Amino acid sequence: MDDVRSFCIIAHIDHGKSTLADRLIQHCGGVEEREFRDQILDSMDIERERGITIKSNTVSLNYVARDGKTYRLNLIDTPGHVDFSHEVRRSLMSCEGALLLVDASQGVEAQTVANLYLALEYDLELVPVINKIDLPAADVERVKEEIDEDLGLEADDSVLCSAKTGAGIEDVLEAIVERLPAPPGDPSAPLQALIFDAQYDPYRGAVLLVRVMEGTLRPRQRIRLMHTEKEYEVEEVGLLQLKRVKMPELAAGMVGYVIAGVKAVSDIAVGDTITDAEAPAEEPLPGYKEAKPVVFSSIYPMSNDEYQDLAKAIEKLKLNDAALTYEKDSSAALGFGFRCGFLGLLHLEVVQERLRREYDLSLILSAPSVRYRIELADGEKRWVDNPSLYPDPGSIVGAEEPFIKASVMMPERYVGAVMELCRERRGENTTFSYLAVGRVELTSEMPLAEVLFDFYDRLKSVTQGYGSFDYEMIDYRPTDLVKVDILVNTEPVDALAQLVHRDKARPRALHYCERLADTIPRQQFKIAIQGAIGGTIIARSTINAYRKDVTAKCYGGDITRKRKLLEKQKKGKKRMKMVGAVEIPQSAFVAVLKTERD
Repeated sequence: MDDVRSFCIIAHIDHGKSTLADRLIQHCGGVEEREFRDQILDSMDIERERGITIKSNTVSLNYVARDGKTYRLNLIDTPGHVDFSHEVRRSLMSCEGALLLVDASQGVEAQTVANLYLALEYDLELVPVINKIDLPAADVERVKEEIDEDLGLEADDSVLCSAKTGAGIEDVLEAIVERLPAPPGDPSAPLQALIFDAQYDPYRGAVLLVRVMEGTLRPRQRIRLMHTEKEYEVEEVGLLQLKRVKMPELAAGMVGYVIAGVKAVSDIAVGDTITDAEAPAEEPLPGYKEAKPVVFSSIYPMSNDEYQDLAKAIEKLKLNDAALTYEKDSSAALGFGFRCGFLGLLHLEVVQERLRREYDLSLILSAPSVRYRIELADGEKRWVDNPSLYPDPGSIVGAEEPFIKASVMMPERYVGAVMELCRERRGENTTFSYLAVGRVELTSEMPLAEVLFDFYDRLKSVTQGYGSFDYEMIDYRPTDLVKVDILVNTEPVDALAQLVHRDKARPRALHYCERLADTIPRQQFKIAIQGAIGGTIIARSTINAYRKDVTAKCYGGDITRKRKLLEKQKKGKKRMKMVGAVEIPQSAFVAVLKTERD
């Protein structure tokens, strides 16, 4: 046990976690040179394309230290984006220590601080690592000052390295074996193993990734999942060394995988505790928190024939992404689908992209929404995240929306632009503090709904890419909430309805009307596209009709002949409008979600 170290790498987005993991794997000989590729732990195409980590990934390495001993290092690479903090939380539960990575040019940023508090919550030993020291803009002394001031860690204990060039990697590995504690645990105690992740294998069912806290896991052993009370027989255990490596057993302190013939994906809860069915532990492992979704959207298949495929795909994806929640939903315009909950907009985007790529599905998403708390006249309080479930406005006494505390770190010169952006988004109690020379942290309380659409993009634009953003939920506050219906040819389209603050209702409705007018094909009659709150029309766009020139055959003669033909055409158009139905193409539902005109 003294020769094992379990640790993860935590940092703000784009501070070099995956690159450092690559260098550690190479240095320990975890992969042959001919098989090596950048971001080797990022297995999904979408991670490689965007250069971000979405899933925590695990690898076991053997490292020969300077004192001649061989250590087994269990490395877990974590995401940096705020939307995937649930992945980070689960990774921290299965470690004793963490490398807190800070960029030598950008310094301490919003997510660095958030991840530090998460690590302290689980009482982990931290080793600060200053990365990218090879950059011309690197300022190690300033970053050390920030680590001391903002994080409260001993700046002189920081390890300097460049994950790109490989400088200082040996020092990082030595710091891991010297400063991080060995895992506690007794291999002969009753079995307790934490399921911190899972993967789906089409041939072998669910592959559980576990950290054994107490006891030992062996093949042929009968195990029980403590939350679901299901029992299975272990077929195989082993370590993850980029590929699955079979082992005779997993003892306390080890991180590895378990295959136990779990075929029903719904039987697995990530965060559950595995114990021995014959001699069970007294209680499950503490500390696991359910993910609380904050953004909701409905997902529908392009064709109703694909509904069953979508149902199976979401169930399998849920196993690999514990933060995703879903329930059945239906729409008059789009048929059957699922109402899904996400941790943020990037999470929503990634889930949509994974369903499209990994399961070959064509999807339509409704406009993202947050969960509102509504009080009715009879005293009942109701949670509403779907516009179709919005109660009659006459029965509503008051509504509350979720507020967040947004924290933006940026260079001093962008303070004015960011304050203006926060004011636009109904930010209040905006304050800022100077972290170090030229760097400012701005905090503002604002509605979560205002951050949903393009806040992050706008922030990156006004700060020229230097601003970093993190947020935490604080409470619910009263709001003037209205339901905006979109009417096409006087018929409401339920899939386009949305819940918004009254001040933002007209701009949002106008945006929808203009987008639909661009994408719905013209008909033989004029089509009105309107945004309405109840019976009040607040926005309108019109699609003009195709019009045949019925007066072309009149040359000369009395004007009344032309009038007669035009009147006849007008009556025909009116009759057509009454019976004509407008088909809304699928592309229109996608177009309204784009924030800017292409």
